[in-house]
Amino acid sequence: MMDKMSRDPKTSNYVDGLSIKQGRLINQRTNGMTGIAEAANLRRMKKNLYKEQCIANGIEMAEMRKDMRKMF
Repeated sequence: MMDKMSRDPKTSNYVDGLSIKQGRLINQRTNGMTGIAEAANLRRMKKNLYKEQCIANGIEMAEMRKDMRKMF
């Protein structure tokens, strides 16, 4: 936590990087990730979602073909 000397005297209720100033919540915490790390994380999530959708579509098509074979 910040010491009392470096805090703004107009702020109160300082808790873990969050403070209330003039009725607004002020976030003074540093970001957990850089912008590049966030972009890489989003890209990885997008690729994983695409893979999951491809697998789900393949399973669905296989089930449809199986059902069609039963009909004929």
